[in-house]
Amino acid sequence: MAKKGGPKKGADKGKQQVKKEGKRLSALYNISGDSIERKNRNCPKCGPGTFLGKHKDRIVCGKCQYVEYVKKEVKKEVTESKDSESSDKPAETKKE
Repeated sequence: MAKKGGPKKGADKGKQQVKKEGKRLSALYNISGDSIERKNRNCPKCGPGTFLGKHKDRIVCGKCQYVEYVKKEVKKEVTESKDSESSDKPAETKKE
């Protein structure tokens, strides 16, 4: 019987895979004296012991897939907008 198509076994033997390093425990905890604090929040559904992972725009539980989206903060500089408005208007003179 003829073999079906697909990738040939042993074709990728020359390539080496790069293994990612995981987070270290020191990145998850603050240790000061006799007290230990957790840096990340706990999952509200799973309870203590399950951390929420921080991403760019959300916070996610890896166990139950609970998601909280983080709102982006928009900073507006008030001084620039006031300066641009005052330069657009003609100067007013007082009439007596």
